[in-house]
Amino acid sequence: MIQDEIKVSTQTLQWKCIESKIESKRLLYSRFAISPFRKGQANTVGIAMRRALLNEIEGASITYAKIKKVKHEYSTIIGLQESIHDILINLKEIVLKSESFEPQKAYISVLGPKKITAQDIKGPCCIKIIDNTQYIATLTKEISLEIELNIEKDRGYRIENLQKYQEGLFPVDAVFMPIRNANYSVHSFESEKKIKEILFLKSGLMEV
Repeated sequence: MIQDEIKVSTQTLQWKCIESKIESKRLLYSRFAISPFRKGQANTVGIAMRRALLNEIEGASITYAKIKKVKHEYSTIIGLQESIHDILINLKEIVLKSESFEPQKAYISVLGPKKITAQDIKGPCCIKIIDNTQYIATLTKEISLEIELNIEKDRGYRIENLQKYQEGLFPVDAVFMPIRNANYSVHSFESEKKIKEILFLKSGLMEV
């Protein structure tokens, strides 16, 4: 019986972590069991919890970048391996933690030749870079690259409106959700001649 294999409660409602592992520097995986529920209750709770985990937990993200001497997203810079568009995509993936509810500024100021990673982002003490090895771009020649980053804290995700930005500011489609995936399953079992349910909840958490 599944309730015996994982040793979950069959009488008093309890929440138990049954698996937890670090998959990478910036991704944690966890699996929880909650039981017992009456028949039909676990699915209702599972839907609500999945929605809350994905939409109601705050996280930090880069929302726009200002790149010195660059006016358009599809501009090319001699000595820069990536396009501006590719750099913006890489900035979107940077995992951050912010202790501030106010927008914060961070900066990249480097001289090539150089491989640029999240370690090169310099900001206030309230901003923490989770994985300093995340790749941003490569300078192949002796040129400078200066980028100003705007970092905000919010929920869910935000698709920016290009029209509200002035020339030289590049919006980043921000993903604020620290939990990037959440799924659940329901298993039934019999206890004291009544059908009860166990809710299993799986989540992938960016380490923020």
